[in-house]
This record gives sequence, structure tokens and C-alpha cells, in this order.
Amino acid sequence: MDDLKVLCRIIGNDFELEDELSAEQLRGKMVYAFSWLLDNDISKMMNILYRTDVNEERLKSLLISSSQLPSAEVIADEYISRQLQKIETRKKYST
Repeated sequence: MDDLKVLCRIIGNDFELEDELSAEQLRGKMVYAFSWLLDNDISKMMNILYRTDVNEERLKSLLISSSQLPSAEVIADEYISRQLQKIETRKKYST
């Protein structure tokens, strides 16, 4: 199974997703989801980021240094990046 399919499956635990998404579609859906969460349910967003083990200090730093980008984009990119790191770690230790 390729990394994108695994990524969609893992992210599907936190968000409702279709099975077959391109990387661009996945990012777009995550940006939309985090934008909605920022506006409507910050505690749920924080819970998702906590369970995903997104580094809070790194995220704060990215939000400050990327102030020209919408916060939802920065958060979505970091969330996806963390999920990809977890996939790589699992692959590394499953052989």
C-alpha cells in the first residue's frame, strides 16, 4: 500500500475522507477542516493535534514565522507532516 493511501486511512480516523484522494485533494480537505475547527471547535482541534502528537512549540513557531499564510494551512501542513513521519517510523521498524 502506498504512503498516500496509508495517510488517507490514518487521517480518516480523525476526519471523514474518501479512500482515493490525491495529495492536493487531501491537503485541501485538511485546510478546510482545520479552518472550520479554528472557527467552530478549537478544543476538538487541539485534541486531534494532541492525539497526533503534533509538537506544540514547533507549531507555535511555524504559525509565527508563517504569518503570511492562513493558520489553517500551517496547521494542516504540520498535521499531515506528523502523520507522514509516523508512517515512515512504522515502515522503518516493521522490517
